[in-house]
Amino acid sequence: MADDETRALDAKGHRARLRARLLADPEGLLDHELLEYLLALAIPRQDTKPLAKRLLERFGHLPGIFSADPAVLAQVDGIGETSVAAIRIAHATAIRLVRARARAAPVLSNWQALSDYLHADMAHDMVERFRVLHLNTRNMLVRDEVMAHGTIDQAAVHVREVIKRSLDFGSAALILVHNHPSGDPSPSRADIEITRAIIAAAKPLDIAVHDHLIVGLNGQVSLRAKGLI
Repeated sequence: MADDETRALDAKGHRARLRARLLADPEGLLDHELLEYLLALAIPRQDTKPLAKRLLERFGHLPGIFSADPAVLAQVDGIGETSVAAIRIAHATAIRLVRARARAAPVLSNWQALSDYLHADMAHDMVERFRVLHLNTRNMLVRDEVMAHGTIDQAAVHVREVIKRSLDFGSAALILVHNHPSGDPSPSRADIEITRAIIAAAKPLDIAVHDHLIVGLNGQVSLRAKGLI
């Protein structure tokens, strides 16, 4: 019993020191320490350092953990529903913060904030997603809609549905976005063809297509910057 009490006091002291460091200088904490403290909020009576290190070993880095599918997270020994929920709420909060920055000014003059948001939300996805950013006449982001979820390497995109949704929202302009789970953002022939088809369908309706961005773990590619549209 004495040993158990000693371990409990040591854990309590360690957690208090970690909390003090977090409040004083969050940038000074290592990745496993940030994760350890987050997990401690979900499972307060457990030493969460080993669990944090297991997660980092399994997923490689914090972005990989926070963007992982809940079912995959639950496969890690020691991770229960409460821990998964803590990780997911942290991720959702971070995404909303960077999305708010992207919405704060006209997109074309706030490109870095948009790029940061898209990278945070899509770069680590293991499944391809195609989304359309709808802009008003001031180029403010008014709607961000995921229109297709694909397999590991493709997402079904229908030109007619993209145009229909643009009319529904009264969009003045669009930015197309999708991710490459391979990590390589280089555009494929299919990426170029679908972009040109959407541009052709949108033009008679006076809806501009500013760009098609491809997001990968290794960076982003703009089809317009590449001269492909």
